[in-house]
Amino acid sequence: MLPKLLLATNNAGKIREIRVLLSGIPYEIITPKEVGINIDVDESGTTYEANARLKAITLMQASGFTALGDDSGLEVEALQGEPGIRSARWAGEKATDADRIAYLLEKLKDVPPAKRQARFVCMVAIAEPNGKIHICEGECQGVITLSPQGSFGHGYDPVFFVPEYGKTMAELSMETKNRISHRGQAVRKAREVLTQIAPKRQTTNNF
Repeated sequence: MLPKLLLATNNAGKIREIRVLLSGIPYEIITPKEVGINIDVDESGTTYEANARLKAITLMQASGFTALGDDSGLEVEALQGEPGIRSARWAGEKATDADRIAYLLEKLKDVPPAKRQARFVCMVAIAEPNGKIHICEGECQGVITLSPQGSFGHGYDPVFFVPEYGKTMAELSMETKNRISHRGQAVRKAREVLTQIAPKRQTTNNF
């Protein structure tokens, strides 16, 4: 019987991406909703790593399973790194992805294309029931477009242009996005960690 890995999120877009990236690892991947856990983690950390740790540790303690939490954000040079760790709440607690994009574009309305550089950053934390914490990170460089383009992805993907591909994140295939994205990089590193620690989590019963 495979050990369980609890993803510390109910965000459908994140779950879809992470399941693909972790496909084939020696764990049964589950979500809080699937095991009846309804916890709203207070993302009170001042860094991506702190928030990722909070999510992973909180869900690990609530379930007893190894948990994977992530925190990510968009950092725009012309906005001095904003929205950063506030990316999800920047346009308001109940803002939709469309609201966030509109708010960002309004903030950048007077900024020319040549000065709209940005990066996505992601930190992943893996919390084991034995108290061990593992941290993995990734980042992706890009430029903020003048208007949304593409229908794939989620969050700020439709306005995050990746120069080497000539497309926004929302125009890339899932395979390509997972290869180059900040979350893809961080979760691939987490995959290596999980593969290494999995034998320690296996039971010794072989029925």
